[in-house]
Amino acid sequence: MRDRLPEAPPLTGDLPAEPLSHSLKQRHLTMLGLGGVIGAGLFVGSGAGIGIAGPAIICSYLLAGVLAMLVMRALGEMSAAMPASGSFSVYAEKALGRWAGFSAGWLYWFLLVVVLAVEATGAAKIANGWVPSVDQWVWVLIFMVVFTATNLTAVRNFGEFEFWFAALKVGAIVLFLILGTLAVFGVLPDTDAVGMANLTGHGGFFPAGIGGVVAGMLAVIFAFGGLEVVTIAAAESDDPARSVARAVRSAVWRILFFYVGSMLVIVTLLPWDSLKPGMSPYVAVLDSIGIPAAGQIMNIVVFVALLSALNANLYGSSRMVFSLAERGEAPKALLKVTGGGVPRRAVFASVAFGFVSVLLNLLWPDTIFLYMLNAVGAVLLFVWALIAVSQLKLRRVIERDMPERLTLPMWLFPYATWAALLGMATVLLLMLFDDSARPQLLWSSGAAALVLVVAFVRERRTPKS
Repeated sequence: MRDRLPEAPPLTGDLPAEPLSHSLKQRHLTMLGLGGVIGAGLFVGSGAGIGIAGPAIICSYLLAGVLAMLVMRALGEMSAAMPASGSFSVYAEKALGRWAGFSAGWLYWFLLVVVLAVEATGAAKIANGWVPSVDQWVWVLIFMVVFTATNLTAVRNFGEFEFWFAALKVGAIVLFLILGTLAVFGVLPDTDAVGMANLTGHGGFFPAGIGGVVAGMLAVIFAFGGLEVVTIAAAESDDPARSVARAVRSAVWRILFFYVGSMLVIVTLLPWDSLKPGMSPYVAVLDSIGIPAAGQIMNIVVFVALLSALNANLYGSSRMVFSLAERGEAPKALLKVTGGGVPRRAVFASVAFGFVSVLLNLLWPDTIFLYMLNAVGAVLLFVWALIAVSQLKLRRVIERDMPERLTLPMWLFPYATWAALLGMATVLLLMLFDDSARPQLLWSSGAAALVLVVAFVRERRTPKS
């Protein structure tokens, strides 16, 4: 199995030094890893998964989380050996050729810029509910200006913003788990121990059968996207190799615990079929145990989560397009770096669509983003697949040329990597036969096909010297 892929070129030394800042600390990366995937998809979107799978949503999150963990471990192995601001785009180019690096980089950039615009819109809707006199499009403009300014200053400012944003989200999850667990056992005032009644009643643990688990997995798997940004940010830390290894190790296990633990508390404490569509299950739990103003508390948490994700995605997209420019896959003009090591033009290029979204919010506030989300819906899985294939090839080369850098080895190599690829292929196949997920797969496949065509045309016209 180890010999099915052709050998990658030799690795002869470090990747070229980049003129970026190196002021991110270990605490920044650790919190970025933890907070990067804790967002509105968990706090609000998890309700849809529970409605599909019932208590078995625990299994859906566990399966999706294991797949995400395998991908992140594979990426962490390469990032610890060869830290780079382009992360998996750089590794795909080294392993598979320029077409792969071009495709992985631009697809991920496209994903991030669309998602950051959607996140700005989501935060604006919440803010508009608080201050109706300020139109939604004005809030989007305010958020884009603020976070553009943040990303144009020293990278340490980005790190501090994300540290405190993530700390609030992690703190909210931990507090929820503590309160929920106490309520499950009847320790809180006016609560009684619930036992297993909600897990086994109301249709049983698998009310929709194994099909419900699978459908639930489709609903929740994309909530794990965002961990990749920590490997991009590691290149701007004071000790990239060691920092990314620590961040990946801590993040993947804790994220899985937060996600699965939250779902276990929710479906144990409340009958799964009592949750209202569109309502956050977290709000339902907090209401049930008598936490005052639970809805507003969760609105604040979701608001912060959206702004945090916007900030992280703007950072990640700017570094990705900067790395593409370094390798000649994006305009060289984007390589301009300030004295503080900030790729200012790359930031402007990445935030441009966010400002376009101000106009889109003014014209089509309720429809345009549905189409854009469909266009990027499956892109994350395409990128994950390139990460896994790149690791299959580069692992052998790292072992041969620089074994001392193999500080975060993939578990059970190569079998775990092949298992991850099989898992992603299965998810894509399931999306094809799922009426709600099929449009995302088809639109995303069209976007990926367009990028691949451009990549191959570029490679034929400008062969690597």
